[in-house]
Amino acid sequence: MHAAVHTLGHLLALHVTAADQQDRAQVGVLAEAVQEITGEQVELAWVDQGYTGENAAEAAEKYGIRLEVVKHTEAKRGFVLPPRRWVVERDFAWAARFRRLARDYERLAATLAFLHYLAFACLMLTNLVRTFQQS
Repeated sequence: MHAAVHTLGHLLALHVTAADQQDRAQVGVLAEAVQEITGEQVELAWVDQGYTGENAAEAAEKYGIRLEVVKHTEAKRGFVLPPRRWVVERDFAWAARFRRLARDYERLAATLAFLHYLAFACLMLTNLVRTFQQS
């Protein structure tokens, strides 16, 4: 599964593939979906090292997005929080709280994508309710 999220953690685009598909090959599909959702407002995307390479950069550039690879720190001593990359990992952790998404049981990619969108809609509504309760 490949996801594009806003810096606040809101799910923008999701593309479900088989496990044998390369990450780099999915950049074009995600970039197109992100630009469609945002009205072509995205100029920069932080990605992990799975999305490196000329083909990935060219696929994103086709849609006006520049990829910036977030690399692991070279000298690791204990836990080091990599900048920006943790946003997607946090979103996957939020989705895993939904029992149906804790494991990949679904046979159809469309079903899995729907369940993720539903989970993130619930998360966004929960955040909205908390915001109104605090004010």
